[in-house]
Amino acid sequence: MRRALAGGQLAAAAVALARLARGRTRRPPLHALVAPAHRTTARGAAGGRVVPGATAAGRDAPPPRISVVVPARNEAARIGPCLDGLRGDPGVAEVLVVDDCSTDGTAAVARAHGARVLAGREPPSGWVGKPWALQQGLAAAAGDVVVSVDADTRPRPGLARALAAALRDADLVTAGARFACDTAGERLLHPSMLATLVYRFGPADATRRPRPVRAISNGQCTAVRRADLLAAGGYALAAGHMTDDAALARGLARRGWRIAFHDGAALIDVDMHDSAREVWDEWGRSLAMPDVTPRAWQAADLAVVWLVMALPVLRLAAGRATRLDAALLAVRAALLLALRPAYARRGVPFWLSPLADPATAVRFTASALRPTRAWRGRTYAH
Repeated sequence: MRRALAGGQLAAAAVALARLARGRTRRPPLHALVAPAHRTTARGAAGGRVVPGATAAGRDAPPPRISVVVPARNEAARIGPCLDGLRGDPGVAEVLVVDDCSTDGTAAVARAHGARVLAGREPPSGWVGKPWALQQGLAAAAGDVVVSVDADTRPRPGLARALAAALRDADLVTAGARFACDTAGERLLHPSMLATLVYRFGPADATRRPRPVRAISNGQCTAVRRADLLAAGGYALAAGHMTDDAALARGLARRGWRIAFHDGAALIDVDMHDSAREVWDEWGRSLAMPDVTPRAWQAADLAVVWLVMALPVLRLAAGRATRLDAALLAVRAALLLALRPAYARRGVPFWLSPLADPATAVRFTASALRPTRAWRGRTYAH
């Protein structure tokens, strides 16, 4: 048994290190642009089909008109700073808030901050709330490029143009935000949960193109060419998924779309939760991405999280750490240094966050084995 566990840990460590090594080549982070530079989208010869990412040879196009869509359900307390940031961005032609049947005055706050408000409809059968709100926003947007951001983000001027410029080399662009974790509990637990993503998928902004089944996206901040996504059916690929961002990315990747993940910390922050309990409940529910990840991959991910992250900490606490455990703890410390710029505030809890890895492994297991279908007062059928 002991030999089997040691062999399994060694295999999981080799897999995790190979994924971390993908970070040797990474996409450049997003930065504010002085002026955008784009080319027109060409149509394929076969039946006039839109080819994502194609360009009209030799002809420069005018800057694209950029619409920003903000899906919002009961976000009156959070949406104001998001809209203020968008209103100050000269690259944004319109801001469209899709009010997803809120009961707290979200629509009134959005109008007061200068947004156009679309009264969203209840999701039809087979859809969950967020992708349905995004689908309505995509249909109503006037721009050539549609940027979507969550209501709890804090975008800064230059974000929209930077995302649109990145579409020159991709079909779906997504950006990672800098996290605002105000409480000590958040700064202890959140980085531990974030680390599971790196161990499972490698650095998100690595240039290596993952297999479609492992593609990921950050639904807090994305950009697409409106016509291309409409031609692909919009957000229907994510319709019934709680982990809608990964579902959309994987569905589009299977169709040949190029998914590009960039570090957007210089241009967008996000304040997702108010406490460690909210991190545990809300982010934890989707941590294993159970509704979009095949069972075999979930089992492999569980093995990596337990054997590479949790077990070394548990053995260290028990005074039984092996040399492999020590090496894995050193790698974990190095990863913490790499994650440092992703947080607006850190302090002692951030640096101690590897101690939360066993608890994160427990939450990850619960996410995989007992997926939830409830969110913001709605419960969806399986």
